[in-house]
Order: sequence, then structure tokens, then C-alpha cells
Amino acid sequence: MHQLTPREIVSELDKFIIGQNDAKRMVAIAMRNRWRRQQVPPELRDEISPKNIIMIGSTGVGKTEIARRLARLSGSPFFKVEASKFTEVGYVGRDVESMIRDLMEIAVNMVRTEEMEKVKVKAEKQAEERLLDLLYPPTQQPRGSVIAVGTQPGSAQAVESGESTREKLRTLWRQGKMDDRQVELEVTEQSGTQIGVMAMPGMEGMENQVRDMMGQLFPKKRKQRKMNVREAYEQLLMEESERLVDMDKVIEIAKERVEQSGIVFLDEIDKICSSTASRGAGTADVSREGVQRDLLPIVEGSVVNSKYGMINTDHILFIAAGAFHLSKPSDLIPELQGRFPLRVELSSLHKEEFYRILTEPQNALTIQYKALLATEGVDLVFADEALLEVAAFAQTINEETENIGARRLYTILEKILSDLSFEAPDKSGQQVIVDREYVLRHLEDVTRNRDLSRYIL
Repeated sequence: MHQLTPREIVSELDKFIIGQNDAKRMVAIAMRNRWRRQQVPPELRDEISPKNIIMIGSTGVGKTEIARRLARLSGSPFFKVEASKFTEVGYVGRDVESMIRDLMEIAVNMVRTEEMEKVKVKAEKQAEERLLDLLYPPTQQPRGSVIAVGTQPGSAQAVESGESTREKLRTLWRQGKMDDRQVELEVTEQSGTQIGVMAMPGMEGMENQVRDMMGQLFPKKRKQRKMNVREAYEQLLMEESERLVDMDKVIEIAKERVEQSGIVFLDEIDKICSSTASRGAGTADVSREGVQRDLLPIVEGSVVNSKYGMINTDHILFIAAGAFHLSKPSDLIPELQGRFPLRVELSSLHKEEFYRILTEPQNALTIQYKALLATEGVDLVFADEALLEVAAFAQTINEETENIGARRLYTILEKILSDLSFEAPDKSGQQVIVDREYVLRHLEDVTRNRDLSRYIL
């Protein structure tokens, strides 16, 4: 990530997200500033706070996708949560600190996977040896073998014969000729009883900690289980990988990654602020401002307790997003406003953007449908005139009903291709061309009856 300039970051985001150049430029600057911060002298490094962002725009315009792709591009731990899920401490609901604990869990799993990949070669070798021990225990003599007179079972000749048989089994295994053979493997049995803990509001993290503690008090049971050779190898590979990975090192790396490059995406932040009019009328939910005040220390920078230790949130990047139809960013409490210095408004999507979304991204819906139906042997072809008709129809439905942005394309394409998806196994080897007439024919009922389109599309 440190090698990518803001221009290159935007270029990478362009492969998956159409339009919204202002938002992409802003997140690119925020990510580049993280690298810049690492280059400044240590005495100044801790003084530079992250440039948190508020994205303003209706649903389906790309807010979440920009943040998710940015995290994937940078390899940063990423956690998305709806701010409306939180409640003020003392009310029933999620504690705001839980999002940092969840981010840490994601980072631990991410780093564990990376470390297991590093030891994969060694783990594969050890798993193979353990598998051969199951197929041919070292002390076992070859079935039907004849031992020469005067040859002892532990002699050099017997050992050489056993090694020869072991290597033959190794060759057969690598050729995939023993995958269906049954072996007996000792595995760890999952405990059937789960201990439930009633956590007080604001102390949800205690539930997991108590459950972990109780799990350590009772030893894990082991039992013999029959499975085929391929399943046994996967089980052994997992055990060997976990044994080779140093979990203390994993936790240390994950903690540093969360603190230095973690990204939290706070969606629906407009749902926890009330408009000036509603506050004046005395109808504001008392818990909304309380949630903002609970969020404030997390965003400002504080220490959150987790089962992996204390996590500092000073340099975690927070990206907030909301439609702000009934409120505006200035309705947030002043202290929280000050912690989101960067703000960008995402534009609504129209016919031109919908057409580009259907054709340009590497993961475009048309490419996904082609790949899905190709598994049935169907060659699906979309004509440009058909995609233009879909784009125009998406814009019309968004204007007449609720505007859900690019998500409308999912419902329209699914409606158009539902019959083909059902009949695909019977059309193997055929080419199906989706042209304008095909689109109009499959949307005829909802086009004619606008009330019906409100429910179906």
C-alpha cells in the first residue's frame, strides 16, 4: 500500500466503482496520509490524528463499497457496523466499544491466516507424514511379506522393507489414488453444552471472556472418528498449521495493525442525530445524543479493553456515512463534528452511471451472470441496447419509488433472467442473446402495471 500514490489508489478503485470521484480522492488522501505519518519523526508521529471522513449520500451510491475496497486494497482490518445498532450505556443494545473488539477479532483472523500461509509448506509435509503413519504405522510389517531366516523385525532389512512400502503409499497418495480409503483419526470433540452468561448493558464483552475462561477449565475431549483419507489430510493440515503458528505473535501483529491501520465504517450515522426541528419540538430520542457521546471518546482516541489486551483507538480511521435526508452533519454534537474534518457528498446515479456499472467494473453484474450460467453450458450474451434499456428502467423506477441507487439493478436483472436461470440446465450448449425485445418482454407486466412494479422491483 505504501507504494501507491493517491492517483494510483483512485485508479484501483475505478476498477470496481463507477463515478464518485470526489469521494475516491478523499479516501485516497486519507490512506496516503497514514503512510506519510509513518515517515515523520517519532516525536511528531503520535500527534498526527487520522483524517476521519463523513460520506453523505443516499443508499446504493457506493459509500460502503468505496470503504470496503479501500480496506482490501490496503490490507487493513475493516469492520462495518450500523450506528443505529448502538444504544447509550444503560439501555438495552450494543455497546459502542464492541466495534473495536470486533475489529480486533477480524485482525486476529486475518493475521492467523497469513501466518498459516507462511508455514503451509512445512505443515503439508508434517501432515503427510502423520497421514502415512495412519496408513502404515512405522512398527507394522508389510502384509504378506516374507522375512528371511535370521532377520529380526527391527533389523536393517525389515526397516528397509517398511520404508519401501511407505514410499509406495506416499506415491499413491500424491497421485490421488487413496482419497476414498477410510482411516481412523483422533479428533477434538466440540463441547455439546454452551455456557450462557447474562451480560449487563455496556458489558457485553464480559460474556465472551467468561465463556473463554470456562472453556479453559474443562479439558477438550478427544475421540476416534472414521473418515476418508482426503478429509483426514485436511484435518491434519489444519492441526499442524495451528501448531506451527505462534498465537502470541499473531495477537501482537494484529493489535499493531488495528491500532495503526484499522478502518471502522460507521453506516447510518444520520440515524443517531436529530434535526433541529425535532429537537425544538421535544421529540428527539434521548438515547441518540447519548450514543454520540459514547462514540466520542472512541473516535477521539481512548483505550478499549478486550480479551486480547488493551487497544488504543487514537489512529484508527473512522469513515461515517449517512443519507442525511431528515438531518444534516451539523446536527451531530459539536465535539463529534470536530472529529470528522473531511466531508464529501456522493452524487445520485442516473442512466449513464447505471450503464457503466453494468459494463465497466471487473465484477460487473453482467459478468457475474455470464459466469453463473456458463457453469450450465449456456453462453449468455448481453446486447448494448438491452443494457441501455435496463439502465433507463432502473432510473425510472428509482424516481417513481424509493431511490435505492445501483441496488435496483439487482432486482431488475433478476426479474429479466429468472426464467433463463430456471431453464438453464435444459439449454446446455446453447447461446442466449439478451436484446432489447428480450428485456421488454420480461418486464412487460411491471411496465404496464406501475403499482405492481412497486412491489416486484
